[in-house]
This record gives sequence, structure tokens and C-alpha cells, in this order.
Amino acid sequence: MSFMQDNQLRSLDIDEFIYGTVKNKHLETVEQLVKLVQLKYPMPEQRIMERILHLQNQGKLTLKEYPALLPPTLKGYLLSARAAWYWIILTLAATTTTLVFIIPEDAYPLIYARYMLGSIFVLWLPGYTLIKALFPTKELDNIERTAISIGMSLVLVPIAGLLLNCTPWGIRTAPITLSLLALTLTLATAAIVRERQA
Repeated sequence: MSFMQDNQLRSLDIDEFIYGTVKNKHLETVEQLVKLVQLKYPMPEQRIMERILHLQNQGKLTLKEYPALLPPTLKGYLLSARAAWYWIILTLAATTTTLVFIIPEDAYPLIYARYMLGSIFVLWLPGYTLIKALFPTKELDNIERTAISIGMSLVLVPIAGLLLNCTPWGIRTAPITLSLLALTLTLATAAIVRERQA
């Protein structure tokens, strides 16, 4: 038997042991699982983690966040590193809105910053916050989330424009910018609340 075949058989044995251990024992942390695997198979922790992640990628294991590690309040959650995306979205939306009202149309080369941030603001942020609100946990990978976000933005922005057209404000730069800002902030806030509860 070659070294490669022996290594594959060993990996299968480890995978079966990990799967059986998780199924039969109520473990609270991955660290406990790693220690149990190290008792049976003396190997580096990194290799065991690779096998655990491999099983998770195959859908045979589901690793969940340990509830005790979550901040107890929404305010604590907003100040944690997990809410960094929320603050990035708010910063992008606020910066873009500010640039739209401050930078005039003929201010070259500053207008390019407005165009770049405006593209993100219109083509990605509304859809991203909607998808984040609908799927607060990591059910979608980053590529899927980005693609669906662009698609949903292409749906939400025309709907916002259509609704604005029925109001006295009409479809102009200021109303559309403020309505997209309000939509993005509302959806981002709903998403962070749902993410905290998930």
C-alpha cells in the first residue's frame, strides 16, 4: 500500500471518529473535540482542525457559535467585531450621501470619488443589506451573497424610483439619494438585529 493510500485511509478513520464523537457525545466546544481526537490519534491540532473543517464543508458537521461568547445586549453586539460590516455599510452610505450633496457635478477629479462610491451605493448596498436581513447567518458564501446583492439592488432601486415618481418630490438626485440612504439604513439595522438573534 502506498503512502498516499495509507494517508487517505487514516483521514477516513479520523473523519469517522470525529463524526461518531460529535454524534454520540454532547460537546460544547471544538477544543473538546480536538482533545478527544488527539487522545486516539496523536497528531497536531492543525491537522485535526483541517479534518473538522473538511467535514463541515461536506455538510456532515455543523459548527455553531458558542452562545456564552455572544455579547448579552444589542449594544454590546454592535460594539463587537462581528458587527464591523454594519459600521462599514453605515460609513459607506453616509459618505456617499455627503459627497452627493457636497461635490458639484463639475468638480474634477473629485467627481470620480462620487461616481465610484455612488456606484457601490446604488448597485450593491441596498441588495446586500436586504440579503443580510433575509439570511443573517452564513447560509450563503461571499460570492453568492455578492451576486445576489447586485441582483437585488437592481430590483430595489427601480422600485424606489417608481415610488418616488408618485410623490411630489419626483425622481431627482436629492430624493433618490435620501430614499436609498433610508432604505439601506433600515435594512442594515434589521439585518444586525436578526444576526444578533440568530
